[in-house]
This record gives sequence, structure tokens and C-alpha cells, in this order.
Amino acid sequence: MASHRRPKQPSRTRVTVLTTAAAAAVALSANAANAAPSEKPSKDEVKSKVDKLYEEAEKATEKLNGAKEKQEKLQKQISSLQDNVARGQEELNELRDGLGSMASAQYRTGGIDPSVALFLSSDPDDYLDKASAMDQLSAQQVEALKKVQEKQRSLAQQRSEASEKLKDLADTRTELAKKKKEVQGKLGEAQKLLNTLTAKEKAALDAEQARASRASERNALGGSSTPASGRAGAAFSAAQSKIGSPYVYGASGPSSFDCSGLTSWAYAQADVAIPRTSQAQANAGTRIYSQSDLQVGDLVIFYGDMHHVGLYAGNGQVLHAPRTGTVVRYESIGNMPFQFGVRI
Repeated sequence: MASHRRPKQPSRTRVTVLTTAAAAAVALSANAANAAPSEKPSKDEVKSKVDKLYEEAEKATEKLNGAKEKQEKLQKQISSLQDNVARGQEELNELRDGLGSMASAQYRTGGIDPSVALFLSSDPDDYLDKASAMDQLSAQQVEALKKVQEKQRSLAQQRSEASEKLKDLADTRTELAKKKKEVQGKLGEAQKLLNTLTAKEKAALDAEQARASRASERNALGGSSTPASGRAGAAFSAAQSKIGSPYVYGASGPSSFDCSGLTSWAYAQADVAIPRTSQAQANAGTRIYSQSDLQVGDLVIFYGDMHHVGLYAGNGQVLHAPRTGTVVRYESIGNMPFQFGVRI
């Protein structure tokens, strides 16, 4: 007769573990089912982030422009110093040739010219002082030797100055490359964000900007502000001729511009030279702190660090090169934090 055994019951510990695991699995499944998928940022959110990146890029752009301007000035100064050193060396050679002629003349009449001894001396200054005191040199020779010494000192100083400026130029070029990389990085981030928008969303953003620009243009042209005159008027007219030109960082015309590139180019057309960067332009004339006192053609400085500039267009509007992805256009002065105007 077969025996019947009762099946072995699972231990209480095992039951607890299995029950806990099952409960966890059910909870995870429920959470997975109820979890909302990550939401794509809205058009307005993307625009806000992109605008912030463009603002940061513009700050870096103005520093880039400053480094470029410094580089150009240093290159001109170095070139001038090198030309001066070359001319100075020629003059020094002529002075030495003159001394050589004196030495030859004295050698033919007997004796060694003290100027020859001077060149053989380990301390020319000391020798010259002693020789002069002993009346060993003629007045003509003393004068010639002093000119040689002065020219030698001048050349040494100019060479040292050129060397320092070359070092400064190398540092400036390093800073230039760093700022350029920073600008490109910010613009790259902005473009990635824009690429998340649909074609319809991009078109809607462009349409919004176009409507705002048209409204600003109507306000500027139909306003009651005093018309621009003189050089400010000429600068403003030049800027108006570039409406629709694309913003390109580091550009100063004639086909593309960044903010300070447009203003410096416009005033150049009126035969007025102003600095290249917005920060420097902020100190290029008389500051106007009340918007009601602004005149057409005045520079308008925005943001606390003064990294943006435009031209006052009248009736509360500015004409400027806003940022990457836009063109030279009119915009309300209230769209950006106004600091002050500058009358050139």
C-alpha cells in the first residue's frame, strides 16, 4: 500500500520574501503605467532659454570685440616700434661709421683713436667719463660718442618695449580664441534648443518677431520725436539703410553686423570715429539718463554691464542689431533694461 505524505510547506521566511517581491513588482508596474512621459518644453520655454543663451553669447561677443580691437592696436604699435628700431639701427651704424673715419684719420697721423679704445672697453660709459676728463678726446669726438650712446640706449628701450607688446599680443590672441570658443558654445546650445521646435513653432516665433518689428517701425517713423540732424542724423540714416542685414557676431559691416558693429559703422559713415565695443561707446559722449531727453541718433546703452547698444529711433524705439538669428531692425526701447543714452 502506497504511503501518502503531506507536501512540505514553505517556510514563513520564504513566504514573506516572495510576498514582498511580488508587492514590489506590482508597485513598480503601477508606477510605470502611471508615470507621465517626459514633456517636451513649450515654444515659449524654448524661446526664453534661447534668449538667455543669446544674451550670454552677446556678452562674450563684446569681450571678443574688445580683444580684437586690442590686438589690432598692439599690431600697429609693434609695427611702428619695429620700424623705429630699424631706422635707429641705421642711424647707429652711420654714427659708428663716422667714428671709424675719425679713428682711421688719427691712425694715419699716429696713435690710437680713443674711440677705438672706447669700443674695446668693457665699460664704455666709465671710459667716456674718464677720457673726457683727461681731455683725451676732441669736442667733436665726444659729441659723436654721446650720440652713439644715446642711440644705443634708445634702441635697447624700444626693443624691450616691442618685446613686452609681443608678449601682450600673444596673451590677447589666447583670450581671443577663448572668447570665440565661448561664443560658439553658447550659439551651439541655442541652436540645439531651437532644433527641438517643430517647423510650425519656428514659423510662429518668426512671425511674432516680424510683427513686433513692424509695429516698432511704425511707432518710430510716425512718432513726434525731434528728427535727427547733423552727424547724428547722418549716422542714423546710414543705419536705416542696413535694415534687414543679418546679425553676425564680431561683424562691423557693411553687409552684416553685431550691435556695436552697427553703431560704430553708422557713425563712421558720418565721419565720426567711435570705439568698437558697447562698453567703450558708453563713454564716448555725454550721457543722457532720461529717455524723454533722447534724440534720434543718440546711442542707447542697455543692461547693467553695458553689453548692448543701439541707436535711438524716436518715440520710444531703437534701431539695432539684436542678436544671432535676427536682422537689423526697430524694437521698443522697453524690451531691454535701459541704462542711459550717449550723445556723440
